Amino acid sequence: MPAGASGKETTPQVTAYVALGANLGDAEATVRQAMDALDRLPLSRVLRRSSLYRTAPVARDCAGRADGPDYINAVVALDTRLPALDLLDRLQALELAAGRERPYPDAPRTLDLDLLLYGDARIDSPCLSVPHPRMMQRAFVLVPLAEIAPGLVSEAQLRAVANQAITRVDA
Repeated sequence: MPAGASGKETTPQVTAYVALGANLGDAEATVRQAMDALDRLPLSRVLRRSSLYRTAPVARDCAGRADGPDYINAVVALDTRLPALDLLDRLQALELAAGRERPYPDAPRTLDLDLLLYGDARIDSPCLSVPHPRMMQRAFVLVPLAEIAPGLVSEAQLRAVANQAITRVDA
């Protein structure tokens, strides 16, 4: 049957970049398991995985103290035919399966999956903004992204977040 003959349009293949983070429970194991889960998504496969990185939480409590333990962060390149909103739904389902709760903004979490980039798409909807609106402000996104896709992150962008502590956990 020719492409499109079923009446359904085929979503073009794109490379999406997903940031992973966790700071509750066994965060390293959770991030590694989430990378494997992303590779099992329908119509998708992980192309590249960054190293794991340790970073301090961004959120602060009312006394200015870090809110929760350090995070483990990473980024993956995902080859997918899932439409962006379907991919977002799948990411949120993986978060829920890992026990993610959202008691308040930037709360500590068992798993956080952010869709950073979806090919060259620019998406601005009530439930999804791509490119991710805060990715250029975060070393925990830019450093692992530069590791797996150096052409997407400039030296100037890395310098802009150089004051944020980030430590590579694995090689």
